[in-house]
Amino acid sequence: MSAINPVMIAGLILAGGRGTRMDGADKALIMLGGETLLARTIARTRPQVGRLLLNAQGDPARFARHGLPVIPDPIGDHWGPLCGLLAGLEHLQARWPEIGWLASFPIDTPFLPLDLVAKLADALAGGSSEIAMASAGGQLQPVCALWPVALAAPLRQALQQGLRKVEQFAQGYRLTTVSWPEHDFLNVNRPDDLQRASLRLHLSTMP
Repeated sequence: MSAINPVMIAGLILAGGRGTRMDGADKALIMLGGETLLARTIARTRPQVGRLLLNAQGDPARFARHGLPVIPDPIGDHWGPLCGLLAGLEHLQARWPEIGWLASFPIDTPFLPLDLVAKLADALAGGSSEIAMASAGGQLQPVCALWPVALAAPLRQALQQGLRKVEQFAQGYRLTTVSWPEHDFLNVNRPDDLQRASLRLHLSTMP
């Protein structure tokens, strides 16, 4: 398989979680260094893909200023990021069938690598793997991955059969991983994580 044309890759920011470890806060709207996590994620991911989508529940009007299509989970009640991934895959099939790949990004990882999609796509160029997933510090980052849109139907079936873990679904296919430094995937799950992210941002702006 030849290299994947970036125009044929859409991106999906997964922001459909309940934010339970952040006292129920809407993670997309949490502020970090004067910007929301959503704004920071858009800035880091939009240049990497041909189109960018947002998976979120509730009133989409709160994200209107960003100009992204907002797609809710198509089935279930907060079934997790795997259901958000299904939303993105099925949206592409219905609206942009010419796009063959979907890159998924978490909303709560504000320092995502700027070469994330390019390196994941390179890892798939040989054709021996079907899914490429990021790894950092020896740990898989299941939500940071590149997926063929053709997996929409088997993913819907897997969800309806009770599967909920992204990594478990991916391991049912030919999976390759690409490694980055651990600090690129600092995850804002709890208030103390937000403090760590704020400190990193402050240190990065110091002369």
